Amino acid sequence: MKQTRSYLTTSGVSVFEPEGYVPSLHSPSPIFIEELKYSAPLDDGWNLRPSFRKRLGKNCVTIDTGDADLYGTGEVSGNLRRNGDRQIFWNTENPTGYLHNGKQMYQSHPWVLGVRRNGTAFGVIADTTWKTTLSLKDGIRFSSKGAAFRVVIIEKENPAEVMKTLADLTGKMALPPLWALGNQQCRFSYYPQERAAEIADTLRSHRIPCDVIWLDIHYMDRFKIFTFNPEGFGKPEELNRHLHENGFKTVYMIDPGVKVEKGYFVDDQGVEGDYFVRDRKGKIYHGRVWPGQCHFPDFTMPQVRKWWAGLYRDFLSKGVDGVWNDMNEPSVFVGFGGTMPESNLHRGGDDLPAGPHARYHNIYGELMIRATLEGVKEARPDKRPFVLSRSNFLGGQRYAAMWTGDNYSDYSQMKESVPMCLNIGMSGQPFAGPDIGGFMRDCTPDLLRHWTSSGVYFPFVRNHSAEGTANQEPWVFDTQTEDICRRAIERRYRLLPYIYTLFEEASRSGLPVMRPVFWADFKDTSLRTEQQAFLLGDDLLIIPRWCENPSLPKGNWERFSFEEEDDGYQAYLAIRPGAAVPVTEVFQNTVEYNTLDLTVLVNPDSDGRASGFLYEDEGDGYGYKEGVFARYCLSAESEGNRLTLIVSKAEGELPQPQRRIRIGLVLGGKIHFSEWSEESSVSIEVPSKEPRGTDFSKLKFVSLKNGSISRKFSKADLILFALQGK
Repeated sequence: MKQTRSYLTTSGVSVFEPEGYVPSLHSPSPIFIEELKYSAPLDDGWNLRPSFRKRLGKNCVTIDTGDADLYGTGEVSGNLRRNGDRQIFWNTENPTGYLHNGKQMYQSHPWVLGVRRNGTAFGVIADTTWKTTLSLKDGIRFSSKGAAFRVVIIEKENPAEVMKTLADLTGKMALPPLWALGNQQCRFSYYPQERAAEIADTLRSHRIPCDVIWLDIHYMDRFKIFTFNPEGFGKPEELNRHLHENGFKTVYMIDPGVKVEKGYFVDDQGVEGDYFVRDRKGKIYHGRVWPGQCHFPDFTMPQVRKWWAGLYRDFLSKGVDGVWNDMNEPSVFVGFGGTMPESNLHRGGDDLPAGPHARYHNIYGELMIRATLEGVKEARPDKRPFVLSRSNFLGGQRYAAMWTGDNYSDYSQMKESVPMCLNIGMSGQPFAGPDIGGFMRDCTPDLLRHWTSSGVYFPFVRNHSAEGTANQEPWVFDTQTEDICRRAIERRYRLLPYIYTLFEEASRSGLPVMRPVFWADFKDTSLRTEQQAFLLGDDLLIIPRWCENPSLPKGNWERFSFEEEDDGYQAYLAIRPGAAVPVTEVFQNTVEYNTLDLTVLVNPDSDGRASGFLYEDEGDGYGYKEGVFARYCLSAESEGNRLTLIVSKAEGELPQPQRRIRIGLVLGGKIHFSEWSEESSVSIEVPSKEPRGTDFSKLKFVSLKNGSISRKFSKADLILFALQGK
């Protein structure tokens, strides 16, 4: 099979179409925000060129990548560096991540990021939604049973520029509400509603910062979506009001499966409107999920997406703040491969053609969250929406944040969550994280301490556990565990000025919030396989205490701690030379949060300078789009033995508050604080005898107690495995 057409669609982005490529079998692509158009011919100097062929009934493409290190590929278990691995893009419920060896997960991102020895980089997109296998054993090889597909290749000077270009093509994450960046508490399930209120009240009484209480499926009436259990959740408005009064937001789960039941308003409307997926014989498809036999909305149909969006208005009017779309691979308990048959029929509409489930399976979840997002925005036009999804596709960052699905309470999965989320970030999805503490099996005090102490630096921070397992809220084990978890979560809230600034940057640039260590120096190949330590933005290095011989960036990175005493669990933090990082005081939630007392952590470079930014807005709503925000430049410069910091407003119409600022000079493993100043500048005398830079070899790490995890499965696990024939 030959290549029949190649061209540049924009600077540094090429498109390759094979012989037999039929646009209607793939278009409109869900990956791109605009259809890729011809802009210029591809010259002879273009480096990467795919080779297309047909093999054993599959359409294949291979690309010789030389000695480049390969990353991205979306949600997958395994090493950060993807060379030599193989995975399948076919969204699959994968409890624990151990099915298919973790190479076939809840989300699909047919994308590879390559970094050459010299730091230059490229990205490769296989523009197909059909089931696709990716092999990285010798370069890049995509193969699919679907129709012949085109390949898009990005060539840039470094990985950051590749990621920015990917975001330009596939869209950017919307700026989330500030509360979505706080600590969050969940369980399958907090029931009845008094239990949810009790959890919230306990968090407050124990002074553990938290912003969100999550409600899993038991709040529903017999697991019927858009309903509330009249016995245990008969007054959701009262619960939500109580939580709001105490500084909490609420997020409730909505699955795609609609219980087959005459008289149930969602099913009645779906049947009457002919909104459900059909089987190959044209009859409404039935599949078994939590409520029993279910119908499934056909989200390829515009009228179905509009109907689905409209269901949220009354639901959110109960005081619900955010929506959690789960089981949307879609998961079907009794079915081949745990989902609906590939022969099921989707009828499409507008620009989506009719087609089999084999074509639309990988974007079923994305189409669902697209409709959910529209519904939330329509119901609350003055608030920023928050949607979390388990299933998604490349480009789906436009619609929802994601978590990595049902994991184990296990040290190995705690460790694996780092490279998994780093690669998700390098696949265009900045807002992601695992279930902290693990979802299945019983968590232990030691594991919860370690997982919380590293997990608070992930973009998405949520403790979540399954029915039938031991409770794992921070206070349930002992006071030591509670104190360690509290301390870690307090660090998250201290860093919110910096974290919110990173999210705003991600919403404009598409850069990941959580970055691999090699981001500190794209040419340092010794950092390319580091998958324990990671960067938060460009300026903070996070080194979990469970690391083993981590490879860390060169230069005068300065270690610091917010606490006077080391509890042996908190991650080591280090600040980049030349960085100025804004932090604030500890707050219990983002309702209380402010930066009226602003500390700027500073690590001057060899020239005695440091710089950074602080972004602020109202934390919710869309005023920032009309200029109601403020971006501040943080500039520090040394003169003699004196360091002066200036905080100056660079842009935006948000009024500058009357606040106090101080320098936190990071030097010799300590933070040296200046006096508070109510002016826009402040100075500090630099200690002359403190050593510069952290000797990382002297950091103390711990050996994890891998044998301490219970092998007990929850009731939910057993039901799920039984129904799926595992």
